[in-house]
Amino acid sequence: MSRRLTPEELLNRFDEAIAEGHIFAYYQPQYNHSTGRMTGAEALMRWQDPEAGMQMPSDFIPVLEEKDLLYIADIQMVKSTCELQRYCLDNNISLVPLSFNMSRNDIYKHEYVEEVEKIRRKYDIPVRYLRVELTETSAIGGMELVSSVIRKFHEYGYVVEMDDFGSGYSSLNILKDLDVDIIKLDLNFLNGDVGGRGGIILRSIVQMTKWLRTPIIAEGVETYEQADFMKSIGSNYVQGYLYSKPLPEKEFLEKLISTQQEPMASAMRLVDTFNAEKFWDPNSVETLMFSNYVGGAAIFTYKRGELEFIRVNKKYVTEIGMNLTEKDYIDSNPWKFFGQEGRVLFQQTINRAIDSGEEEQCDTWRILRSKCCGEDRVCIRSFIRVIGRAEDQYLFYALIHNVTSEKRNVEELSENEERFKHAFEHANIYAWEYEIASKEMRPCFRCMRDLGLPPVLKNYPEPAIEKGIFPEDYADMYREWHRKLEEGVDKLEAEIPLTKDRIPFMVRYTTEFDENGNPVKAYGSATYIDQKHS
Repeated sequence: MSRRLTPEELLNRFDEAIAEGHIFAYYQPQYNHSTGRMTGAEALMRWQDPEAGMQMPSDFIPVLEEKDLLYIADIQMVKSTCELQRYCLDNNISLVPLSFNMSRNDIYKHEYVEEVEKIRRKYDIPVRYLRVELTETSAIGGMELVSSVIRKFHEYGYVVEMDDFGSGYSSLNILKDLDVDIIKLDLNFLNGDVGGRGGIILRSIVQMTKWLRTPIIAEGVETYEQADFMKSIGSNYVQGYLYSKPLPEKEFLEKLISTQQEPMASAMRLVDTFNAEKFWDPNSVETLMFSNYVGGAAIFTYKRGELEFIRVNKKYVTEIGMNLTEKDYIDSNPWKFFGQEGRVLFQQTINRAIDSGEEEQCDTWRILRSKCCGEDRVCIRSFIRVIGRAEDQYLFYALIHNVTSEKRNVEELSENEERFKHAFEHANIYAWEYEIASKEMRPCFRCMRDLGLPPVLKNYPEPAIEKGIFPEDYADMYREWHRKLEEGVDKLEAEIPLTKDRIPFMVRYTTEFDENGNPVKAYGSATYIDQKHS
């Protein structure tokens, strides 16, 4: 049975504990909840006194910190971590990155970074397998010094993690000012409840860190409900009792050997030309361009069929109209504006953009509703491009144009053309255009359908005569007509029996002239003559 040592006893036994290895590391694995594979582990300090038994970190760490001895213990943890990695390398055991904690005392020991690097080099451990954990509270009050320590570690190639994020009182300032590579999110503030305000805060933090290209590890995960919730908001990496308690070195090695491993993925890989930090700075050129000079623009995410607006500019709102606001879009589900056909088309365009890596375009009809303007149907032309990716989530930049008027004009023309076709069918009329200078004839749809003509006939009228549309006994007369069209006759008309069946038609030409009076084009028609009613 363990006995809690007094502060005096802890201090008296500290040197012996370091020398005899009574202070050592337990390792708590980290996992990808989506795959069940191990991605890393954290080295946690433990003290096993030979007489009093295991001492709680919450009891001995404050005592060591007060007497400026924690630095020595932390260095011992770095040695233990490197010794374990060296053992794995020598015995062909797959490695995962191991992280060790850097305390506030360490930060004020300016040789700490160099001492860590000296130990790593002694054991010849690839730097990618070692990570430095900085607690949020240790950074408060000494940001400039902490930043310089992080910068030194980065120069040597170390990954730096922010531990216990969310447990302090200045989390956003810490995140803004420190260039950390991974954030460890403390789930203790949820008190076991993933719903309500806590869940909303977590979701916002995860989204924000993706913009910073900073992966998240959720620590303190004890239930599947917590892990599944983190996965649902885009954070797969977890550490906690759900998967494993902190393990002594032997047990950790056994788990390491028996468990598949995988590396952590970057939270959001942005295109090289897109700087997220500048984009969110209200005074940056990027924000100025987005807000004022690029037309209607939006940033949105896409994951497994779901869209979410991240940012829209005022011109986006103005372009679509209906007196909606930027907040209306940010707070809404974008799919609510699409019908089924438009949604399918937009998703197809998204997938093309993902596959091609280039800008892709589509026109989609959307139904918009507002309290003051009621309901309207608008057509939006979207130009979209992928600017970031995090596993199965994509970040898109979109430019839009409202092409409703253009589309409605096209629809009206199409409707008129359809009515014109029906009228032609009813009236038994064939029509064509004749370019006088080039002698090219362009037939109507009925000519092509009924007479088998191509879209363009060159050296007209010879192809029509050769095909037998104009009989031989009328061929010379028809050739003469075209010579007269070249000379500038304005109208021609005659009854001609067409095709080998010699069906009677009234054939007419009307000539179009340019501003100088030269003949340019002639419009021909052939109207069926009903002998029964003539």
